[in-house]
Parts: sequence; C-alpha cells; structure tokens
Amino acid sequence: MKVTPNQGREQLLDEGVRTSLGALLSDTKGEGATLVTPEEKYVKRVLDLPITLALYDDLRYVTKAIGVTKNFREVIDYFKVPANETPQGFRIEYVLERDGLLRVDLVRDIGYDENGQKRPTNLLFSADSANPYEVGAISNLIVNLTCNPGIIYDLFINNPKANVGAKFKTRDEVMGEIGRILGPGADISVELNNPFDDVQKCLEEAEKFREMLSPYRVVIKVPHTGPVNMQNMGELLEGDKLFKRRFDDGRTADMVHGHNLALKLREHGFRINFTLMFEPFQTALALQAKPYFINSFIRHRQIQSAAIRQYLDMYRLSDDKKVLADLRKFFVEKDYLPPSAADMDLFDVKKMGERIVTYRQVEEGLEGDDGLDAVRHNLRVLRNCNLPDTRLIICSMEGETMYPAIDSMLTEDEFVDMIDRVVITAEPEYLARFTSTNQVVSYQRRFLNAAKGAV
Repeated sequence: MKVTPNQGREQLLDEGVRTSLGALLSDTKGEGATLVTPEEKYVKRVLDLPITLALYDDLRYVTKAIGVTKNFREVIDYFKVPANETPQGFRIEYVLERDGLLRVDLVRDIGYDENGQKRPTNLLFSADSANPYEVGAISNLIVNLTCNPGIIYDLFINNPKANVGAKFKTRDEVMGEIGRILGPGADISVELNNPFDDVQKCLEEAEKFREMLSPYRVVIKVPHTGPVNMQNMGELLEGDKLFKRRFDDGRTADMVHGHNLALKLREHGFRINFTLMFEPFQTALALQAKPYFINSFIRHRQIQSAAIRQYLDMYRLSDDKKVLADLRKFFVEKDYLPPSAADMDLFDVKKMGERIVTYRQVEEGLEGDDGLDAVRHNLRVLRNCNLPDTRLIICSMEGETMYPAIDSMLTEDEFVDMIDRVVITAEPEYLARFTSTNQVVSYQRRFLNAAKGAV
C-alpha cells in the first residue's frame, strides 16, 4: 500500500518538532528498522530528509526494513544525482509492502525541487524555445520546455542569428543539448513532425524522443487536427495556402484524430501535451484524451477578438457595408471561413461577428475583456475533472498587458486553489521582461554611484 507522502518542511516547522525517516532505524537495543542490503547507498539519500510526525507515527510500529524501489534506483543512476540528494522534478513517496518492508519511491512531479521539497511557488513556469544559448539562462527557473517544428527549425536551426556558426544541424542535436542543459527537473514537450502520419510511425518517432530525453522528462505534443488530414494537408502548403473547408466542417475521424493519437501514445506510456486549444468549448473533449497538459492560447485569439469588435463598432457608427465586406475578408484570411464563402451575405457576416464577440465576452467589464475568458473556463473545468495530475499551460502571449493580466487573474479568490495546476509559458525574453521595472534602473543608478564614491 502507499503511505501518505512527505508534506514538506513547512508543515514540520508549524508543528514545532522535526523528525526523519532515520528515526525509524534500529537503536542500541536493536529495536527498529534495518536497511535493505545492498540498497544502503540509495536509502541514505532520504534518511535525513524531514517527514511529518503523522507519517512517522504511521510507520514506526510496522516498518521492519527500509529500501528503495527499482524506479528510485533507475532515476538516481540515469541522472547521476550527486550523493545524498534526490533530483528536482520528483516527489518522494513511500510504499509499504508485506512483512513490514518500506520502500522509498521517486514519482515524477515537476512541482517538486531537490530532496522532495516543493518549488518556491505553486505557480510554475515554462519556456517556448529550442535555443540552447537562451535556455541556459533560464534553466533553473522553469519546469518545462515547449518545442514545436516552427520553434526548432524556423526560430533556431535555420536562423543564423540564433544558431551561431550553424553549430547545430539537426533536431536531434538540438534536443540532446537542451536535455543536457535542463537536467532532471524540467519536462520537455516535443511535437511530432507529422501528426497525420501513420500511427506506427508516430509511435516510432515518439520512442526516439523517449530514448533521447528519458521517459521521466519527455512529453509528446499532440495537436488538435480539425478537418485537416493526410490527403488534404497539401492545401496548407501550396498556392494561396488557404484551406478549402470550414474549420469545423470535416469527417469525424479527422476532427478527433488528435484525440485518438493522444490516447494511443498514452497507451504506450507517453505523457501528452494536448495543444492548439483556443476556445473554451474545446476543453472538456480534450480532457477525454487524458492529457498531462492542456493549453490556453491567448495572443491571436485576443487580437482577433479586438479586430472583430472594431469592425462591428465601425459598422454601427457608419452603416457602411464596406466595413462588413472587410470583416468577411478578415474571416477568410483568419480561417473562420473558407475561400468559397468570399461572397457570404453581409448580414450573415455581421451575425457571425456578433456571435463570436458575445461568446468571447469581449465587452468591457466581462470576463473576456482581458482576453482570459478561456483561461478561467479551463480552470473551472480542470477543477471538476478526474485527472488530478493534469495541468493547464497558459501560452502565446505578447505585449505589455498579457502577462500582468494573467498574474492578476491568478490572484482572484476563485482560482486560489488552482494555482498548482497552472504553468505559464512564453519565449524566455518575454518572461524576462517582467523581472524588471523602471525603478530597478533608477535604484541601480543610485547604488552604483554610491558604491563608486566609496571606492
């Protein structure tokens, strides 16, 4: 059976008394537990770590020997963890077996730091990057790195400014270096090159990532696929690159292809980052794929919402049908409508725009005014789902207001209990912006000039 895991140093200090697993060992009278041979070197890593008095009381009369699980040994050996430590990204749990054998286990949990202690905050951070040079600077602050083909190829490998001296030639070289830099504490979410490929080929590609990054860290990004499939994907690559079907008009098998691929990968032991989630209505169905991460994309949705609202406001003020014609063109360019709808009745275009802004609650004072209505919805759905380890990644942001708006939203009373289910991800340089303010510069000026005068 599993015993209540370590609750962390904070609770121990509140109780005013400290104890540890080592207190269960035999005393001078020979009373107490012994260490399993030859696992002593592994067990010693946790003997002095604090445990709650309640856990100690549960164990003291039933524990005859203390060892570690096979998984514990494999984690320590794979990551070459320094002596007397357990790695970041794993919580410590205890498994009580028959005849009083207590085994210590390491369970993957990015909410934990070294030696089974919680991270500094329940809110966690991730980075969108495949650039080893910038990942290195932020590696100690993040619990996940998100990569997709665009990030790997466009923003790094094929970008001479980023890939200095063209040192990195292949995706595998990049991912291998990133894995080395990040160490055990961060998951690495990687996307398959072609999610529309044969399922067996997808499994083989995922397996390569697992071999490269370890099963402890690898997370496979699986996208919502909509009506796109292997036969029509060429429409997105050739000519005007506009898709001939409407985004919600496809075969059922195509529309849920991503869900089924996620489930198949999960059957083979992979954790899933289910991506391309923009609208709240995607969430409950996405959770049927049992993902490790779900996502709320903010930037483009908020920008488009503002644009649609502006078109409608302009039409109300001017009664100029050209405004609605421009809105129709916008809908085609942004994939709300297929090219065949270029002559759609303008009254229907207006109704479509009104329906979208109403659903997204973009009017002043409503939940979507800051672009975070989908985030709030996702947190509510996540709170009531039966996947306690699934987290929400809030992603795709830019500008001066998006991150501060998220930061503010997460302090709302309604979401206090959900902070440990949230990961914020962005480009490293975007996150870095919010470590500074104008007065940082002002005070540095003062301090530096004061120190200069003292020399």
